[in-house]
Amino acid sequence: MPEDGGKIVLTVKRAAKFYGSKLVFKDVSCELHAGEVMLVAGPNGAGKSTLMRIMAGLSRPTAGEAVMHVAPERFAYLGHATFIYPGMSALANLRFWAGMYGMSPSRDELVSLLERVGLERAAEEKAGGFSRGMAQRLNLARVYMVGPELVFLDEPGTGLDPRSLNVLRREIAGFREQGTAVVWISHHVAEDTMLADTVLALGGRRVDYFGPASGFDAGRLAC
Repeated sequence: MPEDGGKIVLTVKRAAKFYGSKLVFKDVSCELHAGEVMLVAGPNGAGKSTLMRIMAGLSRPTAGEAVMHVAPERFAYLGHATFIYPGMSALANLRFWAGMYGMSPSRDELVSLLERVGLERAAEEKAGGFSRGMAQRLNLARVYMVGPELVFLDEPGTGLDPRSLNVLRREIAGFREQGTAVVWISHHVAEDTMLADTVLALGGRRVDYFGPASGFDAGRLAC
């Protein structure tokens, strides 16, 4: 967490989720501050992605609440699906997304975004031919373009090649440095805990741990 405590950008209070009569989790509470990276951990089926969707306002909790303290256009969500348009080039994808946000960046500005994620040489290539790692890096460029205050990353490293995984980790650190808060679900918990400020671990249908990343034992998880 930033030394000054930072602005609170996300609050979750006693959130619970049921699917029918099946309890996913209950009594989940946490706060996230500007410039803070929170890793959401837990075994498969613990409800990590469900919790993230609730945090992002994409799903409603059965009980409790999740409140984002940022404007709707100032948060970004990066999930399993890349949402790129395969018939369009990397540049065209960014230009299209920019238009959706009412932005009109120059070609040089878009190329600069692609350079940041190592895709400048593929600027004019159709995204349909991209590897999983390249597609996810293009998605990251889209996130940067928006300049969000809060970013949700749902297992963005799944299936990535080593280069793309390194880019992802580098840019998560970059988000922190620029004051952007990050909620991050990772399959590489042991390695990625070192890049987080706090950890929220789900287990036994409730919060098993919420606190400093330095005090979390990743070995306790069966991910």
